[in-house]
Formats: sequence, C-alpha cells, structure tokens
Amino acid sequence: MDDVISFGTDGWRDTLDKFTTPRVKKVGQGVATHLREEGHEGGTVAVGYDARATSPGFAEDLAEVLTANGFDVVMPERDRPTPLTAYAIVDRDLAGALMLTASHNPPEYNGVKFIPESGAPALPEDTESIESNLADPDPLPEEDHGEVHEVDFVEPHFEHALELLEPEIDGDVDVLYDAMHGSGRGTTDALLEQGGVNVERIRCETDPTFGDGSPEPAPEYLEELIERVTDGEADLGIANDGDSDRLAVITPERGYLDENLYYAAIYDYLLESDEGPAVRTVSTTFLIDRIAQAHGQEVAETAVGFKWVAQGMLEHDALMGGEESGGFSVRGHIREKDGVLMALLSAIAESEESLDDRVDRLLEEHGEIHQGKIGIECPNDQKERLIDDLGDEIPESVAGESIENVVKIDGFKLLMSDGSWVLVRPSGTEPKMRVYAEAGSAERVDELLEAGRSLIEKVL
Repeated sequence: MDDVISFGTDGWRDTLDKFTTPRVKKVGQGVATHLREEGHEGGTVAVGYDARATSPGFAEDLAEVLTANGFDVVMPERDRPTPLTAYAIVDRDLAGALMLTASHNPPEYNGVKFIPESGAPALPEDTESIESNLADPDPLPEEDHGEVHEVDFVEPHFEHALELLEPEIDGDVDVLYDAMHGSGRGTTDALLEQGGVNVERIRCETDPTFGDGSPEPAPEYLEELIERVTDGEADLGIANDGDSDRLAVITPERGYLDENLYYAAIYDYLLESDEGPAVRTVSTTFLIDRIAQAHGQEVAETAVGFKWVAQGMLEHDALMGGEESGGFSVRGHIREKDGVLMALLSAIAESEESLDDRVDRLLEEHGEIHQGKIGIECPNDQKERLIDDLGDEIPESVAGESIENVVKIDGFKLLMSDGSWVLVRPSGTEPKMRVYAEAGSAERVDELLEAGRSLIEKVL
C-alpha cells in the first residue's frame, strides 16, 4: 500500500515529484492482480498515453509490469486521446486499459486511470480493489510473460463514429480546431475532415509544455480561438483538453458556449430523430429537464463524475449523458466521455441549424438559464466533517427564497420555489468545496453563490 496513490474522481494524478516510476509500477501490479481476481488471467490490456513528455516512459513501465504478470499489451503508435483507448477495449474485447494522462493539468503533473472491460469509467469497487492490491512488481517466470504489440487505435474508432453519426456535411461547416498541443492533434481534426468538415487548425504542433500553460479548454485559455470565431472566421470553434475526452465549443454570437447550453442544444438536436432519456449530474442545468419534458422524456440525476453518468446511461438506456464540465457521450457509443466523437456531432448539429439559433430558440421556449460556480479552500480531511455539519445547518430559505426540496445525491442541492437552486459539494480533485448555482438571471446566480459561500464558511 502507498498512501500517496489515491484514485479520486477520475484516476490518480499528482505532481512528478510524487508521480514516480516505482509508484506507477505499483499501480501496474495492482491492476494485474485486480484483473486476475476478476477472472482475466492471461488476457490483453491496452495501455494508452497523452502528449506529456513523461507519458510514453510511464506507459512503457506499465506495459513491462503487465507483461511480466502474463498479460499481453496493445499500445498505440503515439499519444492518442483517452476515448480511443477506451474504445479499443470494446473493439478488441480486452480485459481493460490503463491510460497515462493528467487531462487538463499543467505539464508538471501526470496521472493514470484504469478503464475496465466495459469501456466505461471505473467504479469505486474497481479502484478500491486496485488500491488494496498496490505492490511492487511480482513477475512470473520469463517463459510466462506476455508480449507488447503496437496497434492502430484510430481507424476502428473513426469507422465506428462515422457509422454511428452518419455525417452528411459535405463542406457546409467550417471549424477552427484548437488541440491545445494535446492528444487531439491529428485525431479530432482528422475525424472532422473525414466527416466532411472544413478544418483550420490552432496549436496542433507537438509541445509537451502545452505552450507553458495548461491544456484546459476554459475561456481564459482560448482567447485566440474565441476572437477568430467571433470575428467570423469559422462557423464553430472546437477545443479539446489534454487527453481529448472533453471539449469546448465556440460560436460566432456567444463566443464560449456554456457547457450547459451546449448539452441542451445537442440533446435537442438528437431528439429530432430519436428518443430517450438524458442523464445529467446534480451540477448540470435543469434546462435539460425542460427539453426532455417537452419531448415526453425522462431525466436521471447523478452525483458529479462521469462514472456515475455512465452508470446512469446503462441503467436508463439514455440517449445522451453529460456533465457541466464538458464531458458527454451518446447512445450507441462507449459510455465514456468523448471529445473526439462529440466534436463531429457538434459539426453535424451545426449543419442542420446553427447552435446559436438553436440555443436562442430553446431559451425562448423554456426560459433564460444562468449558472455559476466558485471554489472555497478546504483541506481534504475536513470535507466529510463539513458535509455532516452542513446537514444540521440547512436553512428554510436562501437569499430570500424558500427551499422546497433538498437533494442529497452529492453534497446538498437546495431547490428553491422559484426554480433556482444552489449546490454545495466537496471537490473530488482538489482541496476545495464547490458551490454551484442556477437561476433566471446572472444577478440571482451571484446572490445564490454568496449564500452558498456563507453556508460553508459558517461551519468551516
């Protein structure tokens, strides 16, 4: 056991002074033991990696441990997006996969996530088993070792995406694509082009420092993309995070399209030709519920974290699942967030009706929606106590509006009589408490966020 290694919301991430070869090899051994316990003796495991300078070496370390434990390993020819690694599991009927990535974190970080045989994110029973089996490598005799094979992760994913989405764009959509120097370069843009999209590229060169920044597709890191799209250079701007499981979309009228509005637009587009429930996290907009209700569909609400969205998609046969942090997937695909597939789906929806026009229409039909969130520093070892204490401090009203219901799926979500809400929950990735709010105006959102901050500070 190693107290430094902890699988949080989406794998283990840490700075490179702690994310070291010996610890990575312990994870490899933990996964090998876990897979054997799950009945995958002598199976094949995928090992993928992102564009960080240290990722190929760590991927080789994992492959070495896995093959020494009798597993064969398949690896891509270069860094590729996490969803391609996840799809390879299902396409090749693998025992699972390990992905070396720290997602949107800066270059001084790295991380590793385990993806089970379903291709969906690992649930706690998997990660707890891996953590309990962390150990130094325990190799089998050399004659029982597996082999490493380099295989194509790209073409199977592309063939599936094109068959699932059936694009008929034929050059009608111009996309400005920003890879942020991440693993989407040469992948997301290539799929867009195969789908008939005209693509111009930004930051699609290899740079393990990510331009001395973070590959995080947030507005403050996408200034050039936003400026060029709003100046009319493209119909859409699309950016991926470092491992391309998430995306951001830029439109000519709105600039950065809020992820909640993006979810609403794509779900509405899918409902034009299909039907099915939506799955969303507690922090994601109620606009999804209004759209679903207008089409006679249901919505399932989950805790924050795409693993819970994926589970909800399975249980409800959902047409779409997503979260306000930019992760989405659709029925017929792997239940893993996929910023590559969603990029093409975004262009297809744009070719039918511009996302700006669709969002305008949805807000006119269902009412204005505004959201915001803030973070409040809180040591990890205080989070559980703070949530317990908050349970005794829930008021009868918040910012002058009475509370109609309290949802306890993940922290506390206070539903107000005017349809607004405020959510207080512990971050799964940082030493912080999160406060989210949704209301019909930006001013009201600010009031609710401050009310949430006060609730936390009262018991912090």
